[in-house]
Amino acid sequence: MLTKEILACKICSQAAVGRIVPGEGSGVARVVFVGEAPGKLEAASGRPFIGRSGKLLRSLINSIGLKEEEVFITSAVKYLPTYTTPKLSDIEHGRLHLQKQLKIIKPEVVVLLGSVAAQAVLDEKYFLAKDHGRVIDRDGVKYLLVYHPAAPLHNPKVKPDLEKDFKKLSRLVGRKKLSTD
Repeated sequence: MLTKEILACKICSQAAVGRIVPGEGSGVARVVFVGEAPGKLEAASGRPFIGRSGKLLRSLINSIGLKEEEVFITSAVKYLPTYTTPKLSDIEHGRLHLQKQLKIIKPEVVVLLGSVAAQAVLDEKYFLAKDHGRVIDRDGVKYLLVYHPAAPLHNPKVKPDLEKDFKKLSRLVGRKKLSTD
């Protein structure tokens, strides 16, 4: 029902390049991953995180023993803006859809993938260089700040931090790595 509402949103439709990307995964997920906005591949397919950063995200999810079917993956902004990086107005509008999604899913942990996601969800600015790995507890939900999975593609030095933060996520949800891959 909410997915149909997001797909029919006139504001999203007018601002979007390509398809609107509401998100995918379990509607009762304990963990929700929130990114910035869809990229070109996502806008073409309608699926979140399917490009290079998505492959990294999905491998990190699997590395801590979670399955993609049991989490929900979405973005703060549900469309690729014409100017690529979301503006504050895009973030504020996307927040309306995202808040409805989180209210329905009721996750225990929301992983905020980058500063735009953190700003969209928590309505505050964060600087991932110093705030990554931080857990913020609000209204019974834990919000984990991590680098966006595109960050290590541009700056490989942050990949160990991202991996460390995912280990923290594993502890938050009570999972251990299932394999030694």
